[in-house]
Amino acid sequence: MSDRVRVWCLRHGESENVTAGVAGAVPESPLTERGVRQAAEAARGLAKEPVAHVYSSTALRARDTARAIASSRYLDVDALADLSEVSIGMEEGTSDPVVRRRTAEVLRAWIVDRDLRQQVADGESGLQVVARMTSAFQRIAATHPGETVIVVGHVASLSVAVARLCPSGPQIWGAPLPHAKPFLLELDHETWHCRSWPSR
Repeated sequence: MSDRVRVWCLRHGESENVTAGVAGAVPESPLTERGVRQAAEAARGLAKEPVAHVYSSTALRARDTARAIASSRYLDVDALADLSEVSIGMEEGTSDPVVRRRTAEVLRAWIVDRDLRQQVADGESGLQVVARMTSAFQRIAATHPGETVIVVGHVASLSVAVARLCPSGPQIWGAPLPHAKPFLLELDHETWHCRSWPSR
């Protein structure tokens, strides 16, 4: 039996913080009606996968997306704080376009320039985000050798994690993760591979 771990990752369904243009982790923001439909569609798309477990961040929108996928399989959802969206500190919850531009600039620096020292305001640095996301993926992989799991997370933290974990990761810049579109990561021996990256 192979110890290869398959991880279907996806961003949560559309949520109210996104439609309102609110920046930050915003952990209590719920799914929109469209987001609920997107989560159900993701569940149907993954229906034939032999999923052993479902993980999500602790944010409401991620947990509800994960529950939509897990419920048809009678699986529980484990919510991990390490999978949360990037914190932007005192700018959390703002709709200021200047902060949103700065957030995009920082994410580009992390992914393209590989400069993980940058941060928005007093929020997390890329070093902190990569450390916690890598830890989460390593724990999940160690728990599920040879199995397939699902991870529901967020656009920025998932993107920077893939960019650091996978050899071709920086190539994902310019193709932001759409809502609730699964993509496959595989851990083969000690190397992570991004087998797909969703388009809109």
